[in-house]
Amino acid sequence: MKPWLTLTLIGLLAVPAARAADNMQAFPPAGPGQVRHVLTLPEQGDEAAFKVELSAGKTLELDEHNRYFFAGQIVEETIEGWGFPRFVIGEPGPMAGTLMAVDPAAPKVARFVSLGGEPFLIRYNSRLPVVVYAPEGVEVRYRVWAAGPEFRPMDPG
Repeated sequence: MKPWLTLTLIGLLAVPAARAADNMQAFPPAGPGQVRHVLTLPEQGDEAAFKVELSAGKTLELDEHNRYFFAGQIVEETIEGWGFPRFVIGEPGPMAGTLMAVDPAAPKVARFVSLGGEPFLIRYNSRLPVVVYAPEGVEVRYRVWAAGPEFRPMDPG
């Protein structure tokens, strides 16, 4: 093989490896009043069988019987020039909840109150960090969902 071709091939292979090693360059620091949360996922054998659910909210002292949620949403943005996704949470809106009568003397408990609406599921990808920008004081949580090993047949209707 010619030396210039070998060097070219090595250079082409080194560029993606260098970019993968420092993907955080694509994600700017958090702005004033914001916090950048970073999640690095472990590699899985079949990552298409997994999803990541993101949740954001606050831990508050509340009664333990009513259900509460905040108005707001998580928005996915694409970082220009990189094509990587990042997730942005605005300031949570007003808190709402059910109105069950509760003994006013009942003790309050610490509860995580999240943004309302449907679960926010994203693709599982161990090659990129999951980066979420949230206002200070907003907690960001996650959980991993896994599909079963096989598809099951459905009965005709």
